[in-house]
Amino acid sequence: MEADYITIMIESLEKKTDVLGHIIELNRQQKLMLQDPNLLPEDFEKNMDYKSQLVDQLNLLDNGFEKLFQRVRETLQENKQQYAVQIEKMQTLIKAITEQTNTIQTQEIRNREEASRKFADVRDQVKGVRNSQKVVHQYYQNMMRQKSYAAQVIDNKK
Repeated sequence: MEADYITIMIESLEKKTDVLGHIIELNRQQKLMLQDPNLLPEDFEKNMDYKSQLVDQLNLLDNGFEKLFQRVRETLQENKQQYAVQIEKMQTLIKAITEQTNTIQTQEIRNREEASRKFADVRDQVKGVRNSQKVVHQYYQNMMRQKSYAAQVIDNKK
């Protein structure tokens, strides 16, 4: 029974590395999106939604792994030699997961900075549009205040 739990734990770690790999790829795509001046907000939102789903999946995998580990912790500690191959496999996967997690954290920091710059540029563009609209409105108001008169002749004879 414990052997089955250990196998499930290894499969859980393998799934986690796959999910983290997908998140790394989504972060790469996100970086490219943020560098694109023609970025559509919908595309960026789809990327974020998909990444959110993957994070939820990671949380489920982590919770399941923790519960299984609690069940087999004593067995693993008491029978290290018997499960040496499985323990080594889990350690290797955990190292890979740690590396992937570090990569993701670095990507997230860079993407957050790029997003801040992108959104600041968008805010500046919006300000420019508002100022242009304001100038056009003021011009229109000034033109409406001026009264146009037909050509007039002044008679200076008395």
